[in-house]
Amino acid sequence: MTLKLGRQSFTDDTTLVMAIVNRTPDSFYDKGATWAEDKAFDRVVQVVGEGAEIVDIGGIKAAPGVFIDEVEEKDRVVGFVARVREAFPDLVISVDTWRASVGRAVCEAGADVLNDAWGGADPGLVDVAAEFDAAIICTHTGGATPRTRPFRVEYDDVVASAIGDTISYAGRALAAGVARESIVIDPAHDFGKNTFHSLELTRRLGEMVATGWPVLVSLSNKDFVGESLDLPVGERLNGTLAATAISALAGARIYRVHEVVETRQVVDMVNTIAGRRPPQRAIRGLA
Repeated sequence: MTLKLGRQSFTDDTTLVMAIVNRTPDSFYDKGATWAEDKAFDRVVQVVGEGAEIVDIGGIKAAPGVFIDEVEEKDRVVGFVARVREAFPDLVISVDTWRASVGRAVCEAGADVLNDAWGGADPGLVDVAAEFDAAIICTHTGGATPRTRPFRVEYDDVVASAIGDTISYAGRALAAGVARESIVIDPAHDFGKNTFHSLELTRRLGEMVATGWPVLVSLSNKDFVGESLDLPVGERLNGTLAATAISALAGARIYRVHEVVETRQVVDMVNTIAGRRPPQRAIRGLA
């Protein structure tokens, strides 16, 4: 289906790279490398130059930590969204937030997508998306409270739970007035899940794709990759790209990542092998 993300629309054969930009001093991967606004803006310039179609700006790390209220979260992201919008009028800007009040503020500043990593914890977020004709990412967390780690979480069937919850969330977004083509579902690897759950979701991602909703995956440097290979953050690129290849073969549409160039090459190669994308240059044995 055609995918509409704010001011941009994409055909149903388009895959998109969403580059992560953290406005936090304590992010698990970059350890605050883009906490300073100018550093964060440099990161935006870099990833746009590398070909990212979307930037995903976040003001609070997902892991437990110091409480960040709505005022502080807005201070971290709203002005920055406005700066990025002014510099890149056509760029798709996503904001990683679960709070409706923050969603409203960033949409007013020019955001196109509300990336709710916490599965509808604030039910008013869908109303904000509808009001501003923004897209929304509907994730599966198994009902986890924002910024908590999973502990002995159990599912009868984690894939069935992910499909049921994300489709239900998508239905709430539709009922609120969000356009169908502006709704994306996300199994949310590691959120409310252990490593075995995330591996099974990756293995069976085609079942989520088969729902007809466009699927986003956020795999980059996740703990399920680190635990599978017994590698720390910073050494998980190859594992991330392996999971990316499996997800691409299954038909995921959007890839939320730290490494843009490597992800794009893997996704394009997989889709070329799958016959969904032609080689960019094919002269061997022909010329």
